[in-house]
Amino acid sequence: MKSEFKIGLISDTHMPGALKTLWPGVFDFFSGCDAILHAGDLHTLDIVDALSKVAPTYVALGNGDEGLTDPRLAEHWLLTFGETQVGMMHHCPSPERKPATVIEKQILKRMKTLPDILVFGHTHFESITEVGSMVLINPGSPTLPHNQTLRPGTLGMITLKAGLADFALYQIEDGEVLPHPTIAALTRASTSVAISV
Repeated sequence: MKSEFKIGLISDTHMPGALKTLWPGVFDFFSGCDAILHAGDLHTLDIVDALSKVAPTYVALGNGDEGLTDPRLAEHWLLTFGETQVGMMHHCPSPERKPATVIEKQILKRMKTLPDILVFGHTHFESITEVGSMVLINPGSPTLPHNQTLRPGTLGMITLKAGLADFALYQIEDGEVLPHPTIAALTRASTSVAISV
């Protein structure tokens, strides 16, 4: 059984467009991940193919992904990593604006149970939020952060180790991927570090 497990997080790449490949440092950042979760708005499968060369990649279809079909893409995912359930969907009501009951209702419309962790995108605003017993994490956008002009944005990482789950956001900057300058990482108890997908 693995003693540490890494899940890379990315969303809202909106590629290709003005940018044909991800910024330098992104693929190195995901190197060594056991899985990569993309929370949607791809526009083409190019980025999925590129990420899949680094680690198994799962994508939650976004509003900009109409017409894309591939076994790595689904409207939502409920993945089991040992005893930890990680859900993913593109759009989730904002935890900063909506009460837990609204968020939980929207998740249960898509999934049979509330996950331990929910990965989502759509807003282009990175965040880590505790909602009841869940942790919600939005990795933001690596290409159009905060819905502004094309520039290096953000990524996320979940690490399971020794009964703990670590959630962290990162800023892409000058070819490097650095810890987020203003959003602190979060650590919570985790029941398992094994994986089965």
